[in-house]
Parts: sequence; structure tokens; C-alpha cells
Amino acid sequence: MESSTTHAIVEALTKAIVEHRLHPGSKLPEQKLADHFGVSRTLVRQALFQLSQNRLIRLEPARGAFVASPSALEAQQVFAVRRMLEAEMTRAFVRDVTPARIKALKDHIAQEKSAVKQGDVPGRTRALGDFHVRMAELMGNKVLAQVLGELISRCALITLMYQSASAAEHSHDEHAGIVKALAAKDEALAVQLMNAHLLQVEQSLTLDRKLPPDDISMALP
Repeated sequence: MESSTTHAIVEALTKAIVEHRLHPGSKLPEQKLADHFGVSRTLVRQALFQLSQNRLIRLEPARGAFVASPSALEAQQVFAVRRMLEAEMTRAFVRDVTPARIKALKDHIAQEKSAVKQGDVPGRTRALGDFHVRMAELMGNKVLAQVLGELISRCALITLMYQSASAAEHSHDEHAGIVKALAAKDEALAVQLMNAHLLQVEQSLTLDRKLPPDDISMALP
């Protein structure tokens, strides 16, 4: 029971971070979180520790927990790791591509398009990140899906801090192009498009931009 409760807290805070409802630098007071979730501070502490292991928050002695504020160097390193992983993932996907997997990705692209069209920023952020995890899931590689999910959660923080609003609009079209290359079983083009997509996202970052700290008020449902 305790582990499932801790997991629920981790999931709720991760979702708030990924959907940009909790900003980098936001303080996460243990008692306020305990009151919100109706649990003990011990369970909150366990959840915050797990989030610190995923680099989504930082724990500071005598000060408490804060949503992480990735540096420009960390942002560059996260995208470098994603390019390495996702190039190989794309190659493997092409080699075992099936009509059912392509249909699943096209369905996801449709969800992205709807979120972008509606101006649903949290939904768009989640859907654009989930595209990459969905590829891993469709391949049946749970470890890759988990690793990518953690990296993409960190990228959500990075894009919140450093990405302009207009830059996010291009990702949907780039995803559609990747799916088209996957469907055509064009491995070289698919890998090229994936690398170009991740580079485009990274290059759109304004790495000297800083956001003011926020608070958890109104961030959690």
C-alpha cells in the first residue's frame, strides 16, 4: 500500500512537471504535499527521493526539495544521449516494422495534431514527448521505454526553461515525416529525420534564458 501511494505521488508530481504546471525552481514543501495528498510526510519524503533519483527535483540540506533547474550543459548532454539512443531505436523499429505499429504511430500523430490545433499546451507537451516512448513500447522494449520516459521528463523541464513557444509547433510535422519514412522502411531517411528532429529541438533552445521560481499552488489537481 505504501509503495503504491508513493508511486501515485511520484506520478502526480512528474505529470505536473512534464505538463509545465510546476516550473523549475518551484519549492516543494513536504507538509503542503502531505496535506494535499492526505498522506504522511514520510511517504512524501520517499516520493521526493525517487524524483531526485530521476533528476526531476533536487534535495538541498536544510532547505528542502525544489523542481530541478537543468543547466545549459545538462540540456546539451540530455539531447546528446537521446540522439544516441533514438538513432538505434529508429533503426531497430524499421527492421521490425509492421502495419499495426505504423497504424499505432499514426493514431498518436492524430492525437498530437488535435492537441496542437486546440492550443492545449499541457496535452501537446505530453503527446509530443510520448511519441518517442510510444515507439519503444511498440517494439516491446520496456527498458528502453522507461529510460526514454525519464529522459523526456527531463527534457520537459529543459524545454520549459529554454524553448520559445513557436519552436514547439514544428515537432508535430517532424514526427509525421518520421512515421512516413518508417512506413516506407527507409532506414537511412528515418534515422536522418530523427536526428534532425532532435537537433532542431535542441537548437531552438535559448540556453541563456532563466525563468523565475514558481510555487506549487494551483499546480496540482
